[in-house]
Amino acid sequence: MPGISEEQLTEFGMTFGVAGFMLYMLFIIGELAWKSKAGKLGTFVLFFVLSFGMIGFVAKIIIQKLWRL
Repeated sequence: MPGISEEQLTEFGMTFGVAGFMLYMLFIIGELAWKSKAGKLGTFVLFFVLSFGMIGFVAKIIIQKLWRL
């Protein structure tokens, strides 16, 4: 594609593609909690445990932006 380098395309995919995938995973977790009638505590536990990896990924991005890596 003219005007777009491979690095720019990769950065776009890692930013918006992964963010969209994370939002979809949060939707799936919410649907799982709703269908299983988990209640407030169960829903919190589902979101906390299943979203823990996503929190680490977001923290990595924030740390990179703060330290300008």
